[in-house]
Amino acid sequence: MPISNLPQLTRFITGHNAEGKAVVHSHGPFTWASYADNNLAFAVPYTTSTFPPDLNDDADLAAHERVVATGRLGLVNPRGTVLRCVDFAPGYACGMHRTQSLDYGIVLEGSVDMVLDSGERCTLKRGDVAVQRATQHQWVNRSQTEWARMMFVLQDCRPLVVGGVEMGEDLGTNSGLPPSGN
Repeated sequence: MPISNLPQLTRFITGHNAEGKAVVHSHGPFTWASYADNNLAFAVPYTTSTFPPDLNDDADLAAHERVVATGRLGLVNPRGTVLRCVDFAPGYACGMHRTQSLDYGIVLEGSVDMVLDSGERCTLKRGDVAVQRATQHQWVNRSQTEWARMMFVLQDCRPLVVGGVEMGEDLGTNSGLPPSGN
């Protein structure tokens, strides 16, 4: 169950029957993990470990199950993607961090500030999308009373070099996750 008061979400995975017709392979509720004294929750409905992914003989499904079972998934899956849903408690600000990835972050519920290390601050509301290009950033739930929810698609990328310096992943101080290893 989610730690927030936001609705539980369901993952539907499709596939094919023996005749090649589309079917629902499986479905079930998101599995949530809490962090930062229950002020932050993650659910990872899906990952891929190659690009492009191999869907033959359900190879992608098996790879996803292996990745999740290790318990060592960082923010990014090297050479692959991560679909992650994140719930932020009222007033919660995650630590400043950088992923070595190209990320699409969509606000599903509430209003969230995207704060960059340059000092820039942008307010994203429901339906707004942030395209994070391996930048140092943090997320702040603007509400003091309501939870906020974002959905992220994180895609591994080549190492980013700016001014001759490789930027690399920086998890900050309160991620609670292992390094991605990419």
